[in-house]
Amino acid sequence: MVHINIICIGKIKEQFLKDAIDEYSKRLSRYCILNIIELPDKKIPDKLNASIEKQIIDFESNEIISHLSKNDFKMCLDLSGKEYSSPEFASKLNALQLTQSEISFIIGGSLGINNDLKSICNEKICFSRMTFPHQLMRVFLLEQVFRAFKINNNEKYHH
Repeated sequence: MVHINIICIGKIKEQFLKDAIDEYSKRLSRYCILNIIELPDKKIPDKLNASIEKQIIDFESNEIISHLSKNDFKMCLDLSGKEYSSPEFASKLNALQLTQSEISFIIGGSLGINNDLKSICNEKICFSRMTFPHQLMRVFLLEQVFRAFKINNNEKYHH
């Protein structure tokens, strides 16, 4: 059974998002071993300048890097990444499972991730060119991973 890691910055505060994450985590337990790693975010000051922004991005990116495994396939969510349809994403995950025992998805903080982290990722993926709260992206990602397993197992999914 493949290991799926979701490595993300910040805690989920909203109960409705926690409930959705819990629900998809429960559904995914049939298909994979899911590990959600929440790392602390840095407080963004009211007076943000380029230097402080870089410090925050570097700190959060380094925290993520410290939780990556050498052998996992790393996919970061990034606006410049590849966009997949749900069937294409399912096909990608299916192909990865043939050669990888561990797949890590990376969701940076609200300011994003640095180039050091991007450079060690095997792939960058983009869900949309629109901007969404990074906490909500966890739900989107979990839903798409679940949908991919349903597609790959020829199971119906109407949610």
